[in-house]
Amino acid sequence: MHPLKPSILLLSAYDAASHRYWRTWLTESFNEFNWVTLPLPDRHFYWRVRSNALTYLCDHQQVLIRDFDLIVATSMVDLVTLRGLLPRLARCPTVVYFHENQFAYPVSADNPHKSNIINAQLTSVFTALAADTVLFNSVYNRQTYFQGVAELFRRMPDRINPDILRCTQDRSTVLPVPIVKCSCSTPGKQRSSPVSIVWNHRWEYDKQPEVFFNCMYKLADEGLAFKLHVLGQSFRNVPRCFAEARSRLGAYIETWGYQPNDDYYRILNGSDIVVSTALHDFQGLSMLEAIHRHCVPVAPDRVVYPEYIPQHLLYDPADEVESLAATLRDIISTGLPQVPDVNCYTECCLKDSYQQILLQAMR
Repeated sequence: MHPLKPSILLLSAYDAASHRYWRTWLTESFNEFNWVTLPLPDRHFYWRVRSNALTYLCDHQQVLIRDFDLIVATSMVDLVTLRGLLPRLARCPTVVYFHENQFAYPVSADNPHKSNIINAQLTSVFTALAADTVLFNSVYNRQTYFQGVAELFRRMPDRINPDILRCTQDRSTVLPVPIVKCSCSTPGKQRSSPVSIVWNHRWEYDKQPEVFFNCMYKLADEGLAFKLHVLGQSFRNVPRCFAEARSRLGAYIETWGYQPNDDYYRILNGSDIVVSTALHDFQGLSMLEAIHRHCVPVAPDRVVYPEYIPQHLLYDPADEVESLAATLRDIISTGLPQVPDVNCYTECCLKDSYQQILLQAMR
């Protein structure tokens, strides 16, 4: 006997900030469903991805033996093992969401666990094969995932036939994480003086903060006037370039470090330009949030950015510091160009698609 509301089990095996953002939006936006959420902390990545089925079994078995109408799981959930250990779950339709994929994720050269990446890759392969519906947050994520799986199959000693991917591809679609605080017709804003630049990303190597700071040093040495907001989440091991930048760019810095939501959005609302120097971004939620608040985006011509940033605002990754500096110099000297329209990424534009997929999956 099902409850009056359909019951959905939401499994987030590595509940990083963007995953929490998506999970919270999902459960708060669709109160016509009874949500049961089981997030696992975002730590010990390689252990978590390989052993999360055991964690779920040991810590949450009494929840997992209930009857559900649907399972929504992130791609890091070891769905195959979990359904084998708890066969009742195998009878439940499943939607799997890919926030990222481990085939296109840059692994630091000094990472002692980098050889374990194949375990994370294979977990996502098995989970996607077992799913009824597979969602990706961008075209770039979807393309690089299937390209990566095909390449992995070619490398495997057993020479796995890549045709096995077709069923997963046929069940897959692109559905971005929504920009939550949306207003589809926000007015433009006046340029601040001096121009205000935001860098709002995780303080980790894959976001290449050193490229951004080297560019800022260059512009400062040239005498250009600007204000700087260095935002984003930091962790135990902060790249050394941040301490140097805080010292060398102190006269330009208006805000430094992670900010509460209200302050964060206020800063975006008052800023002119948002910059990314990332080696990877599967959707770029922080960029989309800033663009939606009328910040002009400047980013490398790679990964997901060409999907929503026009070519004249994408700098050449082959000569990053010089190309980024040239792009920013041009914007500062000639005036702010038109901000791209990203309203298609807002919750008011995406909510119906999410609802349709959830309802169809339960049929």
